This record gives sequence, C-alpha cells and structure tokens, in this order.
Amino acid sequence: MSDEIKETELQYVEIYDEDGNVIKCEIYDIVDFDEKTYALLLPLTEDENDEDSEVIVMQYVEEGDEGYFQNIDNDEEFKRVCEYIESLSEEEGE
Repeated sequence: MSDEIKETELQYVEIYDEDGNVIKCEIYDIVDFDEKTYALLLPLTEDENDEDSEVIVMQYVEEGDEGYFQNIDNDEEFKRVCEYIESLSEEEGE
C-alpha cells in the first residue's frame, strides 16, 4: 500500500459516479484482503450530521508511482470484501 496513504491521517479524494458527477470523499480506512488493497470512502455532504451516507468500497491500485481507485466490478469479490470489512467491525466491537 502507498506510504502516502498510510502517513496521512485524514485525506480526501474525488471520485465520479455513474453520471459523471464528482463526489468528494474522506478516506475512512484502507484494508488489505486477498492480496489486494481496498479503500473505504465516506462521501462528504453539506450536512455533517447526515447519517444516510453510505460507505463506498473501492479497490486501490498502484502502478509505478501512481495510485488510483477503481470500482469492484465482480459481484462475488465485492460481497467477499464487504463481509470481511463487516467481520473487522464486529471484532472491534467486542
């Protein structure tokens, strides 16, 4: 995983939705699973108390010195990643 992501406690990125709209997100967490790196992104809204925002899970890919986020297109992979993330949350709650 990129040292740049590890070093910064609070980082923001901009991603695009299906309609090409820009969504500014906070990088909430980075997890490694099944030899890949995934990012949990929290969309920023004008209402900071908006509890309806869903976490966006994307794969983080590094190529050389560059890193970028990409959608997880495989439904089975997405499901396994989400189950893993949920299991981490349950362990922290114990």
